[in-house]
Amino acid sequence: APAPKTMLTCIPLFHVTACSAGMMGAIASGSTLIFMRKWDAVRAMEIIEREKVHATGGVPTIAWQLLEHPDRAKYDLSSLEAISYGGAPSAPELVKRIYTEFGALPGNGWGMTETMATVTGHAAEDYLNRPTSAGPPVAVADLKIMDDEGVRELPTGEVGELWARGPMIVKGYWNKPEATAATFVDGWVRTGDLARLDNEGFLYIVDRAKDMIIRGGENIYSSEVENVLYAHPAVTDCALIGLPHRTLGEEPAAVVHLAPGTSATEAELQAWVRQHLAAFKMPVAVRFVEETLPRNANGKILKKDLKMLFEGREGMAA
Repeated sequence: APAPKTMLTCIPLFHVTACSAGMMGAIASGSTLIFMRKWDAVRAMEIIEREKVHATGGVPTIAWQLLEHPDRAKYDLSSLEAISYGGAPSAPELVKRIYTEFGALPGNGWGMTETMATVTGHAAEDYLNRPTSAGPPVAVADLKIMDDEGVRELPTGEVGELWARGPMIVKGYWNKPEATAATFVDGWVRTGDLARLDNEGFLYIVDRAKDMIIRGGENIYSSEVENVLYAHPAVTDCALIGLPHRTLGEEPAAVVHLAPGTSATEAELQAWVRQHLAAFKMPVAVRFVEETLPRNANGKILKKDLKMLFEGREGMAA
């Protein structure tokens, strides 16, 4: 059996990640689980030092805030062995920095409420070698990539909708027979995520289908642009959203939170993206916010709430 560890979490227990992946694992291994009512980076570092915490995490923003905090050197965080997260795409730069600056092993995974959290798991050397992947499926799960109509399974490497199957899949939605029939098909759950699988079965989440931006017929995957923004030394939190446009349908725009003590301009970040990606993927506008981006209890960014930051911008459709 694994040796008991001390783990710190601020994820609410009504979320499957905390309840299933977190608490049940801690109980099974006899580990100590420390709860924070609300995330605060300074308070977290105090707890890590005092309780000799071995593992923490939740969403990528938590890891970024620990890495970027100006007072980090004041605390002894050497007990950390692992920093894991899910709920949102993470940048390859984050994976590297967790390992090089904390000496801890990064970890992530993919799952959803309908799958009781973890369907894939990714950690340690595998994650360092494939930092853009969500990992392979757990032993009891199967994954496949389907076309938009849900009829044809796509070849390895092609992007389509991710379907998952396994004993952890729920039976359906309570008192919602139509939604259940549309989402659960012959033991598979249609996830609504756009993804691909490589030759070894590792999963790569490309975007939520509803978050994909279509500009003049060209697909823009928000996670691809967000990962480039995260690689900028000043960016600690960001999101790409689609703005309605009269002729193009949509245009990409970014909302960014900068690390303490850093600065960047809209033009600088636009040029940064343009250096790494095609011109049509560059955000047409960038808005800066003082706080980290708003999230729901599951750690997912509330992208709909961000669109109000661009209201009245020239070119937006009415």
